[in-house]
Amino acid sequence: MLYPILRPTLFLLNPEIAHGLTLAGLRAMSRLGSLNPLRHSPAGRPRTVMGLNFPNPIGLAAGLDKDGDCIDGFAALGFGFLEIGTVTPRPQPGNPKPRLFRLPKAEAIINRMGFNNAGVDHLVAQVEKAKFDGILGINIGKNKDTPVEKALEDYLIGLNKVYTSAGYITVNISSPNTPGLRVLQDSDHLDQLLLGLMAERDRLAIEHHRTVPLAVKIAPDLEPAEIEAIADSLVRHRVDAVIATNTTSSRVGVENLKHGGEGGGLSGKPLFEKSTAVVSQFARALDGKLPIIACGGVQSVEDAWRKLDAGAELVQIYSGLIYRGPGLVGQLVEGVG
Repeated sequence: MLYPILRPTLFLLNPEIAHGLTLAGLRAMSRLGSLNPLRHSPAGRPRTVMGLNFPNPIGLAAGLDKDGDCIDGFAALGFGFLEIGTVTPRPQPGNPKPRLFRLPKAEAIINRMGFNNAGVDHLVAQVEKAKFDGILGINIGKNKDTPVEKALEDYLIGLNKVYTSAGYITVNISSPNTPGLRVLQDSDHLDQLLLGLMAERDRLAIEHHRTVPLAVKIAPDLEPAEIEAIADSLVRHRVDAVIATNTTSSRVGVENLKHGGEGGGLSGKPLFEKSTAVVSQFARALDGKLPIIACGGVQSVEDAWRKLDAGAELVQIYSGLIYRGPGLVGQLVEGVG
């Protein structure tokens, strides 16, 4: 794999420029079909989660393909499933630049992107153009200027718009980069949000003769009592899965590094232990009542096994692709079965 040779050059570029070039390259490669040099179909052990049949347990985390512009490019790498977004009802530019920072010494990334995306209508159009026929998760959020007390309205718009395009839908209430969003993890807010979303999901299931699973993505910066309360709410409202976790506001392990003090969410290797501990706590609190999708700092087969052993049924990667390259997907699939 050429990625170890290419990475130093990519890391010389502004992170957002490098990201854009990478997506463009993946899109170009995907058009080659069977001649795509990145195309890989690793043998994995299928498993059923949320009533869906996953060919392998390794997925792309939300955030790398916010607008669904590179679905076929990522699909060619051998993922068992993809998650695109976060997408909001209306297009929004996100936070001012610079807003994405590499911390190579820690194999970490800090981002304060702020749900920059072209809007849900654009994403749905991209899904319709894609050839990918595997499991596609679509991650929905609220617009930055939508007050927290009206957040449900935005999520309902997203739910309705993506329902027929998604294999499952993720409700993102845990990004640290949208003001007030994490308040939605509090018990009263969460109950109101899930009550409205699940009622609408049930209505859509009847209308479309198909029940699309609903997952909730939570933060790693939670106390044990908060995890217990969230788990209770997810079970009571019949949510189909929890994704643990989003990025962290903590700076433990990167305090003295260049860019370590930048605002935003920290991902990559420094997140691994914290995120895995949250997976374990949710596994105990949920006691098998709903599945856990683990996300946070996975960069090796051993990391993936740690997530699965902690109680996850599926594993997603993001920063690992930045630091290890596309070959990581096949290694993980073959390594965990």
